[in-house]
Order: sequence, then C-alpha cells, then structure tokens
Amino acid sequence: MKVILLKDVKGCGKKDQIVEVSEGYGRNFLLPRKIAIEATNEALNAIERSKAAQKHREEVKHQEAEIKARELKGKVIQIHARGGEGGKLYGSITADMIAEALKTQHGIDVDKRKIEQEEPIKTAGQSFINVKLYAGIAVRMIVNTTIDVK
Repeated sequence: MKVILLKDVKGCGKKDQIVEVSEGYGRNFLLPRKIAIEATNEALNAIERSKAAQKHREEVKHQEAEIKARELKGKVIQIHARGGEGGKLYGSITADMIAEALKTQHGIDVDKRKIEQEEPIKTAGQSFINVKLYAGIAVRMIVNTTIDVK
C-alpha cells in the first residue's frame, strides 16, 4: 500500500514522502492516527501544490530580505548612552538597544537575536555589527555611540 506521510515516522520516512508500507500497518496504524493518507492522485496533487506554495513563500521572504539589505547598506545607527570621562560607557550597548534604534531611525524592524556584535560596545565611537536578515543575507552596519553626560 502506498501512503503519503503527514508527519515524520521513525523507521518509515519523513513528512510529505511517499512510502510503500504493508496493508495492515497502513490501515490499522498510520491512517487511523492521521499520520498518513492514502496516495491517491488528488492527494499527490495537493502535496505538489503545497510544496509550490511553500517555495513561493520562501522566494518572497528572500526577496524582501534582499530589499531590506539594500536599504540598510551604508546606513549608520546613532545611539546615545550615559557614560563617564574618557569615553567609557556605564554598562554596554545591547542588541536590544540596537534593534530599537534601528526601528526608530530607519523604520526597519529586526529581531534582537539577529544582531551580532563582534565585541561588546563599551566605549563611545564607531563599532561594527552584522544584522542577519535571512539565511545567507547579512548586512554589516556601523553603530555610532555618543555619550550623554548628566
């Protein structure tokens, strides 16, 4: 009996894979538990359509990330922080602060976990960061830190 797996099944196959199983295993275990469906022409067509739709969504996300990367290239993020004499900051600039500044200054919303700092920013001046927008798409940006003396 040929079935299309709806979930990963240990020892049988991965999701959306067409596998040949014994009649009893398919009818008594896989089908009642909604782990698989019988491999009919309609089911095969539905799987192909869903794969095509998923591929299209991935392409759209990739294109959006490339557009964001072009927008961010060469832009500088300005951050004002409290600090003391000699350019030392009280604490450090976090990825959360950078993400917030990126949203307010350039209007681009980036998750703080996608921001990579080469080293912690603890002094005033320019530092470099990498912003990962999508798999394989990253932008190198400059963070310009200034000290607010209060």
